[in-house]
Amino acid sequence: MIRSMTAFASGERGTPWGLLGCELRSVNHRFLETGLRLADELRALEPVLRERVAARVQRGKLDLVVRLRAPESAVSLAVNEALLDQLGALAQRLDAKFPQLRVEFTDLLQLPGVLQVAAADGEALQAQALELLDEVLGEFVAAREREGAKLAAAISERVDAIERIAGQVRELIPAIRDGQRAKLAARLADLPHPVDPGRAEQELVLWLQKLDVDEELDRLDSHIVEIRRVLRQREPVGRRLDFLLQEFNREANTLGSKSVDARTSSAAVELKVLIDQVREQVQNIE
Repeated sequence: MIRSMTAFASGERGTPWGLLGCELRSVNHRFLETGLRLADELRALEPVLRERVAARVQRGKLDLVVRLRAPESAVSLAVNEALLDQLGALAQRLDAKFPQLRVEFTDLLQLPGVLQVAAADGEALQAQALELLDEVLGEFVAAREREGAKLAAAISERVDAIERIAGQVRELIPAIRDGQRAKLAARLADLPHPVDPGRAEQELVLWLQKLDVDEELDRLDSHIVEIRRVLRQREPVGRRLDFLLQEFNREANTLGSKSVDARTSSAAVELKVLIDQVREQVQNIE
């Protein structure tokens, strides 16, 4: 299954400690590079998060954000009553010495340890974060596959066009050879002195061998078969496609350099245009 390297997915879930959110986005990159932005309560989870992502994604520059937003209504407050009892007993003992001393309740709450905020359950919160990440990863991979299917269709369309052009060139070769033979014969006929026919035939054969593109067309056909096979594979194939396109380009260049006919020169240019279009698509593939 072809996968694109560009995708986005997000999700949220409510927890006893607030709203947990996760976002995952990626762009093209030669390797896998993951940047993380985590809530303070989840920083210890960073190695595990990286492992989870790497198990599902092989290439791309990824940004993973996991946040915890606790609304004010969800904050649980508690009063340390034992500490308040100790403060009350102390106030009674000191009342004779400081009869005018008065302490407001709000002042008591500001003393360290009197007011307590319920802390999040670290293990439970981490478990919730991992479950949410798995959900988002599933959507993320599915988005990559949907976009990858579009890329594969675009590549296949251009590969079909490359195959048609290669077939047209192959059909033209016999006529081009006959034309070159006739052209050489006409030039030899214009010479003031006759040329040995055997020698002329040898020169013609050597010249036509230098211009022969059958081998390039055969390799191009084999590359077409291979790229179609690769497009059907389920594992990441971006690097394999990069290599194949280099081979495609090499054959197109050789075809152009050997061309002695405007039609094959035009075909070589069309091939290079199509190959460049495929390369643009492949740059987005995992």
